[in-house]
Amino acid sequence: MSISKFSSTYARVCAATAALLAPAVAFAQETAPAAAAAAPAFTMDKGDNTWMLVSSALVLLMTIPGLALFYGGLVRAKNMLSVLMQVFMITAVVALLWVTYGYSLAFTDGGSLNSFVGGFSKAFLAGVNTSSLAETFSKGVAIPEYTFIVFQMTFACITPGLIVGAFAERIKFSAVMLFVVLWVTFIYFPMAHMVWFWGGPSSYTSPAGLIFSYGAIDFAGGTVVHINAGIAGLVGAIMLGKRTGYKKEIMAPHSMTLTMVGASLLWVGWFGFNAGSNLEANAYASLAMINTFVATAAAAVSWCIVESLARGKASMLGGASGAVAGLVAITPAAGFAGPMGSIVLGLIVSPVCYFFVDVVKNKFNYDDSLDVFGVHCIGGIIGALGTGILVNPALGGAGIVDYSTADFAASYAGTATQVLAQAKGVLTTLLWSGIGSAILYKIVDVVVGLRVTVEAEREGLDLSTHGEAAYHAS
Repeated sequence: MSISKFSSTYARVCAATAALLAPAVAFAQETAPAAAAAAPAFTMDKGDNTWMLVSSALVLLMTIPGLALFYGGLVRAKNMLSVLMQVFMITAVVALLWVTYGYSLAFTDGGSLNSFVGGFSKAFLAGVNTSSLAETFSKGVAIPEYTFIVFQMTFACITPGLIVGAFAERIKFSAVMLFVVLWVTFIYFPMAHMVWFWGGPSSYTSPAGLIFSYGAIDFAGGTVVHINAGIAGLVGAIMLGKRTGYKKEIMAPHSMTLTMVGASLLWVGWFGFNAGSNLEANAYASLAMINTFVATAAAAVSWCIVESLARGKASMLGGASGAVAGLVAITPAAGFAGPMGSIVLGLIVSPVCYFFVDVVKNKFNYDDSLDVFGVHCIGGIIGALGTGILVNPALGGAGIVDYSTADFAASYAGTATQVLAQAKGVLTTLLWSGIGSAILYKIVDVVVGLRVTVEAEREGLDLSTHGEAAYHAS
């Protein structure tokens, strides 16, 4: 992902205080006119901007109502509204945090901490106006910075929303909201910086985030979004414990109809997620779109084949789960793999995710309610590692642009080199999010408590937490 590259003298000083949730208003008042004036002349195409605005709306569609309905249909009827409320309010809260300080922590220079996190130079969107631009992947080509901020904001909103599926039906609403505020601050914003912050084509030698500096590539968020959320979900599911009656009572999805609608909205919205991550309306956006289409189709077919062989019947839940697994796997590879490689990736990811959902979860007896770890984390790992292979031009991939060359030619360092870089990125993500999330869950437990009472859980979170129900008898 391209980045905005302005910085101020405050960036180095303030990066060390990234833990603060309420930076002083003085940061908002300090703009960076000198840095802005020194930026190279960019051109902005209205078509690129239009595509990015549409993509941003598509990604929001993935979250509300897409993800909310997908998760909502998978829980019992008495908890439907609670899941809708959690996803909806996470979107609202994170949007506010993003423009307050999240964008700055993710996409500005962090000085001495730049490998891990940005600074506060653009807190409260200081220095951003209708004239400021963010460079794309083509030298000298840009989109309005407001557009880039909005697009990245939708990513920040959906990622913590994914986590709630792991501990659905048993967590306090207050715990969800407090955890999300802490998690995006200490986990997501730094992860986005580590993976996607760099100088851009016009300043490619500038210091970059840690995972970017590994040489790891992540087109649209395999590490930042899916592995990040998936491992956080697993940690949360383990720390909260199993649902009351787990494996003793029927906990079947209450509406596969809504789950199918949600999965379909995810598939449609994911075109903005992946193709939009190109930041321009060109052939690479087209590549990302076709890859997103065919990888998802292959994964849905693959899951149903495996399920038919294992259980004798293919289910709608399996088809939807396979589609999401395919979407997850193709996310880091969308603009790098070729269509045939994407199909292979989709065919491979579903059997692996199925194994974790059906075998590993039962073996270790953890209650990941909606299989966030089995689909998002595992699917993200398959996709991240597979990207290192499928980007190879010899396999139909697009190659990796070498910005140090005069013509920005695509190159490939070799399978071993690239897969090792990808593996380092995966491991860093697992450690950062896994350990960090465990600490944050513990803090939330001490402050407000993580889990509702057994009585509230049996009644259902819709009534016990929100005082209303998703459905009423006619």
